[in-house]
Amino acid sequence: MIDIRKSLRSNFHEEEINMAPLIDMVFLLLIFFMVTTSFVKETGIDVHRPTAATATLKNKGNILLGVSEAGGIFFEKKPIDIRSVRAHIERSLAENPEGAVVIVADRKSDTGVVVKVMDQCRLAGAVRVSIAAAKPTLDR
Repeated sequence: MIDIRKSLRSNFHEEEINMAPLIDMVFLLLIFFMVTTSFVKETGIDVHRPTAATATLKNKGNILLGVSEAGGIFFEKKPIDIRSVRAHIERSLAENPEGAVVIVADRKSDTGVVVKVMDQCRLAGAVRVSIAAAKPTLDR
């Protein structure tokens, strides 16, 4: 005679969840997002930009230089001297040849310092040098 209890016990399998494919997929997604993320470099200072009606947004990889109200120059969140601007821009242009230099100057900064920074950028080989401006707000 067939023992039904014994045959049911022998065919019973404990189900397992395999976590390896899930972990592989999570790592692939993590790598995908890390590769596709663009990292934003900042100047390292907060400035009050001057307003300009013709201000346009540039989405290409930009090299940012900051000029504070007191005349300090900042590159990648670090204060630098006017004499080292050229070397920093040359190095950045070597890494990103199509990059445009954007000078983020405070509206109360000295124009002479901004002109010196622009001059050093052009001497470093930057073809596109511009000054950051904000669009005027419409207050009614």
